[in-house]
Amino acid sequence: MVELSAFISTAIKAAMDELLPRFEQANGCTVRARYGPSGALVPRFERGEPVDVFLSDCAAIDRLIGNGKIVGPRIDLVRTGIGIAVRRGAPKPDVSTAEALKRALLAAKSVGYASRTGGSITAAHVESIFERLGIAEQIEPKARRAAGGPNGRVSVLVSSGEAEIGLQQVSELMSNPDVEVVGLLPPDLQQTTIYSAGVTISATARAAATALIATLTAPAARAIYQAKGLDPV
Repeated sequence: MVELSAFISTAIKAAMDELLPRFEQANGCTVRARYGPSGALVPRFERGEPVDVFLSDCAAIDRLIGNGKIVGPRIDLVRTGIGIAVRRGAPKPDVSTAEALKRALLAAKSVGYASRTGGSITAAHVESIFERLGIAEQIEPKARRAAGGPNGRVSVLVSSGEAEIGLQQVSELMSNPDVEVVGLLPPDLQQTTIYSAGVTISATARAAATALIATLTAPAARAIYQAKGLDPV
């Protein structure tokens, strides 16, 4: 049986948890999927860890194509933005405008978001929002940073009560049934990320990698993406 090695961003894990088993069953192969923030996966790939197919944010895929590591062009799959979540059953703050979000963040006893050191592509943007709202100094003492990856999700900080409110890509937040997404960042503060696919130059299971991408871009995948907080491209 062919084994396909895949590096996949945590932001699209919930959709892959449904799509990959279907692909394996239909194609008679096994997908060895490893998840994490792109900032953590790319260095592992560049250090020589074997990968056949890479599913990550489009900027990372573009860099790898430019560096001769992935066969171009990239294949775009989905897009998602940053959402705001609270623990299921907790009061839902108004986050519909920048001023409302500012009040909600200041009122919260703790604020969860991803750590820069874990390779998150949202961390810098979230911290820039605090700066733009003029509340960075007030947020810092109550910041709770998630390590990233399947076992270090922002949503877990929220569902465990460690963070009263959390900011992360909405697809990652929706994957945790114990939190509720109360809204997306207001348009003037939003960061939308496109997630893309690419077959690596070093792929040993190239045919299977190409078949997987075909499955992920097929019309049948659209409903699964949408149910997981992802917008098909």
